[in-house]
Amino acid sequence: MTESTEGWVRGTEYSGELLTYELFWRDLSPWLEERGYVLRPRYRIGWTPSWTGTDKIYWDCEDGVRPRTWQTLDGVRTSDGAVVTFKVVSTKDHPLEVEIAQMFSAEPLASDPHNHCVPIYEVLRHPSKADTVLLVMPLLRAFNNPLIQTIGEAVEFFRQVFQGLCFMHEHHVAHRDCMDLNIMMDPKPLFPKLYHPQEPRYSYDFRTSAKHSTRTSRPVKYFFIDFGLSRQYDPKDGRPREDPIRGGDKTVPEFLRSNDPCDPFPTDVYYLGNMIREDFLQVFHGLEFMYPLVSQMVHDDPIRRPTMAQVVTTFDVQRQTLGYWKLRSRLVRRDEFWIMRIFRVVRHVFRTIGYIIARRSPVPTP
Repeated sequence: MTESTEGWVRGTEYSGELLTYELFWRDLSPWLEERGYVLRPRYRIGWTPSWTGTDKIYWDCEDGVRPRTWQTLDGVRTSDGAVVTFKVVSTKDHPLEVEIAQMFSAEPLASDPHNHCVPIYEVLRHPSKADTVLLVMPLLRAFNNPLIQTIGEAVEFFRQVFQGLCFMHEHHVAHRDCMDLNIMMDPKPLFPKLYHPQEPRYSYDFRTSAKHSTRTSRPVKYFFIDFGLSRQYDPKDGRPREDPIRGGDKTVPEFLRSNDPCDPFPTDVYYLGNMIREDFLQVFHGLEFMYPLVSQMVHDDPIRRPTMAQVVTTFDVQRQTLGYWKLRSRLVRRDEFWIMRIFRVVRHVFRTIGYIIARRSPVPTP
């Protein structure tokens, strides 16, 4: 799509008008309301900018915030006031995404505690586009925003994502793009007063900054999202083979060597191991105990990588060796400036005393 609007085109001064890709949502808003969902004022028919006739600047107003991508948008379910996320899916481009997402959202899989696939509340068929659907999902937030603060919090994250991908593999589904952007968390425990879905620094009403708790105080659950590249296989057909599909992580060794079909399950193991290597081991001190397992997960030879079941077993044994104070320890960035380190150490000590008094587990399991 070209980045133009009813009153603005690229090269002119943008002042908060609807962009072309937002018109899709504005035009759908009456239909969504009939289905039991309400969009924010910006996307309602007849919307008048709140800053019109005032001295306010559009980016300081709730209805001046535009979405980061055209494919997703937030809304409110009128039956209970829950904030949800809509995702537009082309069934022509991704014919299996809805089927796989719904499979993990149906019983008995939906209530399995090992299931970390994003739940799908409803699938809405576009009223005029036969090959377009809207998945209705809970509002989720990037798994590392706010940052994970302790070794114990990181250990719980690793446990959940290992368990979640293993669960998918046990049901013969390869995610095929399980990189960091496709792992999110339920933000409600951390944000009792909800943040703005498109501008997470602010409260939902845009009046204050968004305040949050910690994972140790209020444990969270992590989810895999985006099954557009995912596939389910019949084990009777033997080991599957798929042509390389380069998702968000472009470093898969087997894809760099050739274009020959590969088993997607060891590639999933690489994706998850490389995410931990790049987002944790290369960023923080204190996680050296993960090096041996991650090294196996990212082995150049996919045949020599462990299965996700083996990853889960190995990690369970490893985390049993971690002592109480190790789990309570602060995650320290490798590039942390010494002055900030002093401040953060003091804050961490006082927080830890509070956790101990409140009997909060050093590994915050929801």
